[in-house]
Amino acid sequence: MATTVMKTGEKPAATALIAMSEEPRKSPKHYHGFVAGVFSGIAKLSVGHPFDTIKVRLQTTEKSQFRGPLDCLMQTLRKEGFAGLYKGATPPLVGWMFMDSIMLGSLSVYRRVLNDSVFNPPRFDSPQAKLPVYGHALAGTMAGWSVSFIAAPIEHIKARLQVQYAADKSARLYSGPIDCVKKIYTGHGMRGVYHGLSATLLFRTFFCFWWGTYDLFTRKLQKHTDLSAPAVNFWAGGLSAQVFWMTSYPSDVVKQRIMTDPLGEGKRFPRWRDAARAVYREGGLRGYWRGFVPCFLRAFPANAMALVAFEGVMRNMPE
Repeated sequence: MATTVMKTGEKPAATALIAMSEEPRKSPKHYHGFVAGVFSGIAKLSVGHPFDTIKVRLQTTEKSQFRGPLDCLMQTLRKEGFAGLYKGATPPLVGWMFMDSIMLGSLSVYRRVLNDSVFNPPRFDSPQAKLPVYGHALAGTMAGWSVSFIAAPIEHIKARLQVQYAADKSARLYSGPIDCVKKIYTGHGMRGVYHGLSATLLFRTFFCFWWGTYDLFTRKLQKHTDLSAPAVNFWAGGLSAQVFWMTSYPSDVVKQRIMTDPLGEGKRFPRWRDAARAVYREGGLRGYWRGFVPCFLRAFPANAMALVAFEGVMRNMPE
């Protein structure tokens, strides 16, 4: 990726992800985003998946099973070893390439369409204004809905693998992600594979907070600091991810309950509100925040490092 020469006193230019809807730039080749997305997914998974496993287990078990995040971590390490923290890692690793491509691609399209058609239609007599923060928020929600159709089955399979507590593989219901998909599809068809789609759509509606605050943090950091573009990308990405989780976490708890609910006999939650009521009945308002600590601790480093990996690969790939 070409390096922009800055004039004295100019603020650092935004990176490709930050500026993709703000100003014209040379487009990378089509395959670059796919390759960079793989490395982004690997970085996010490597840093964040152990936190996610602890989060999902706390969200989907009775309070008596784990006393808290640290107890859950220690029990997992003692009974299942370090590999237990990476159960269910294959589906998101494989899926992130597609999810990142759809997320970033659709986000760029929605930003451009909203700015050109709704917020700032281009005029011949004046330069076009930038998309406002709430425009970025709306584009984020639309991109979240778009990627949900790939994210839902991936997160569904991941969640079911994460709550298999047996250290011995022969004692588990699913031997791996492919076996999990086969058994769910054989017993319940595509509807079973996409179990939890509506809960995923609701959860990803909160992407408005992620991408709205991402743009807000980016503008503030560019205006009030002399940070380099990668540093702006790192801090804006990490901080906006934490804002997203603080606003969306209760809906994620309900989503995980639905995704780990039995699909056939013994099904407990036929509707979203049934799962929401069960969470409240078991833990009150605090139940909606169970497992939040590992999620919050994961949000900044996982997403910040994912952006660093993505941008680093994009900058170093040949034109």
